[in-house]
Amino acid sequence: MVTILIYNNSNLKRIPRQKLEKAVQAVFVEEKCNEGEVRIIFENDEVIHTLNREYLGHDYTTDVITFPLEERPLEGEIYISVDIAKIQAVEYAESLSDVLTRLAVHGALHLTGYDDSTDIDKERMNELETYYINNKITS
Repeated sequence: MVTILIYNNSNLKRIPRQKLEKAVQAVFVEEKCNEGEVRIIFENDEVIHTLNREYLGHDYTTDVITFPLEERPLEGEIYISVDIAKIQAVEYAESLSDVLTRLAVHGALHLTGYDDSTDIDKERMNELETYYINNKITS
């Protein structure tokens, strides 16, 4: 089983920890990733922008950044921008809890080898995000 550690460095009062853990754990189980440790870190835009610039060479903020640190056993970090998640919740008319969960699942998919560099890859990841959120956290 993959250990999931959640850190809230943002100003958000409540993180949907159980929902996030269940959805992310479902990704790892179905993708046959049975051991490791993943840290999910909630931050503000300023920190995300800095990480994106310093480590990925992109001078802008983004909703989620994933850092795979080790393949076997899996070790990785998923950084989520709470500021962008709030905007997306309004934009997509979804709860903040749902958006945060989708972003965490997105990061977990990256850690298991999925990429979203092309439109086809993005569409596939979006389908998988929806699958894990709709079918795995309610079962």
